[in-house]
Amino acid sequence: MKFVDIHPDAKIGNNVTIGSFTSIAQDVEIGDNTWIGPNVTIMDGARIGKNCRIFPGAVISAIPQDLKFEGEKTFAEIGDNTTIRECVTINRGTKDRWKTSVGNNCLIMAYVHVAHDCVIGNNCILVNSVQLAGHVEIGEFAILGGLSAAHQFTKIGAHAMISGGSLIRKDVPPFVKAAHNPIAYVGVNNLGLRRRGFTGTQIANIQEIYRVLFLKGYNFTNAVELITNDFEASPEKEIIIDFLKIAKRGVIKGIHKKGANATEEEFSL
Repeated sequence: MKFVDIHPDAKIGNNVTIGSFTSIAQDVEIGDNTWIGPNVTIMDGARIGKNCRIFPGAVISAIPQDLKFEGEKTFAEIGDNTTIRECVTINRGTKDRWKTSVGNNCLIMAYVHVAHDCVIGNNCILVNSVQLAGHVEIGEFAILGGLSAAHQFTKIGAHAMISGGSLIRKDVPPFVKAAHNPIAYVGVNNLGLRRRGFTGTQIANIQEIYRVLFLKGYNFTNAVELITNDFEASPEKEIIIDFLKIAKRGVIKGIHKKGANATEEEFSL
């Protein structure tokens, strides 16, 4: 016999599969063709898209682990085609942003924790046991290696790749690879950018921008001014400049001497 606990007011789409011993609360919406495995807990405020897969032990939309939370109605939104593996926990938001959101086509691997008010863009991968504190923002196509932990309010730019075991206390700009302890810039994510259709010219332009920011000895303010004034306009430049201007926790530093020859193995999943 299949034991499930589904509130009659929950909005369940067409062709949704729900495994044994799964609990779905009243204020929940689940899109068409989503598969929910056994022993999953989906709590009030969950908004789950189409064609998702949620594996056993996951808990979606539990209240925030935040003492400032006062019971306000908030949400945890999961985009379409996203996979959430075993024992992932995704807390709903607080009145700061009113929601926690995970984009479309993401892979959230086993034992990841996504705290309140985090924003994860489309096509991101969070490898096993990544831990995000509250209010973390992650741009599209970013990859965080296993056992990494992000401090609250940190930002990780689009297409960034962070090596496993990293402690992310500063903001990580778009398009870069970051590694070591303390975490530092170790190059541009060339392979990832090529896989996503960036041209050689675009990648070379990104590399030149980051040489100014990280490798030529300028202070942060002067580097941003040089990048703004001396580089031709491009979408990549605008993305980088916009990110640097809103970095509130400071930006990671440049390559350490002992890290100058960081290898691709550091970034394996």
